[in-house]
Amino acid sequence: MAPLFKKDLGQHILKNPLIAQNIVEKAGLKCTDVVLEVGPGTGNLTTRILERAKKVVAVELDPRLAAELAKRVQGKPEQRRLNIMVGDVIKTDLPFFDVCISNTPYQISSPLIFKLLEHRPLFRCAVLMFQREFALRLIAKPGDNLYCRLSVNIQLYAKVDHIMKIGRNNFKPPPQVDSSVVRIEPRNPPPPIDFKEWDGLMRIVFVRKNKTLAANFKTTSVLDIIENNYKTFCSANEMMIESNFDIKEKVMNVLKSVGFAESRAAKMDVDDFLKYTFIV
Repeated sequence: MAPLFKKDLGQHILKNPLIAQNIVEKAGLKCTDVVLEVGPGTGNLTTRILERAKKVVAVELDPRLAAELAKRVQGKPEQRRLNIMVGDVIKTDLPFFDVCISNTPYQISSPLIFKLLEHRPLFRCAVLMFQREFALRLIAKPGDNLYCRLSVNIQLYAKVDHIMKIGRNNFKPPPQVDSSVVRIEPRNPPPPIDFKEWDGLMRIVFVRKNKTLAANFKTTSVLDIIENNYKTFCSANEMMIESNFDIKEKVMNVLKSVGFAESRAAKMDVDDFLKYTFIV
């Protein structure tokens, strides 16, 4: 008989009932809530969510586990309040939900967060379990070793709090690393930012996060990208480019005007980057 759990799909089922109960409690569920659960597995979290919520939409990639979950509630009153969707959550059009709870397969950690934050209408909160280092990147602050582009991008759109650390032995089969649970509350309304442009800036400044912004923006590759983008913008808006145009000088002037020429991304917070973005 084939093993029920597939490690290559990131299937590590939470087996500790006290931790499962604690995760659900941290979501602060209301009796009127629709809950999205990603990766329900055999339902150790699902059954506890059903005790508190109006409805659960469970998205499971593995048809075998989806069948096990269906069996678990078969013939019970909560069966009619559980909607099981079989498929890849990243490729699935998600229905309305108030809260998301997930023992997240590690390989979809980043795509899942951004998919949730892009979903409209915005959810109230998400309680998500991740590989511990990934979770610590989400909550990292300026000056922390793990502070990175992911930290800033997530904190731009949401408030993130660390809830608990979970040892690997609380799972079946046990993963190779420990996990952490975070609670995410989206900023509503979200900041009026073009995320593609924002992320482009973060990619530049976090490649060498301990270098000054001036040093990062002086590199030939970065200046070439900025100059091409500027020329494209001018062309699209029928704007003339000055004959003595110097992209390096223009960039340095902007950095100096906001006082960030000697700043380092590793020590800058979201508000600092927003200030620079709005000036540009």
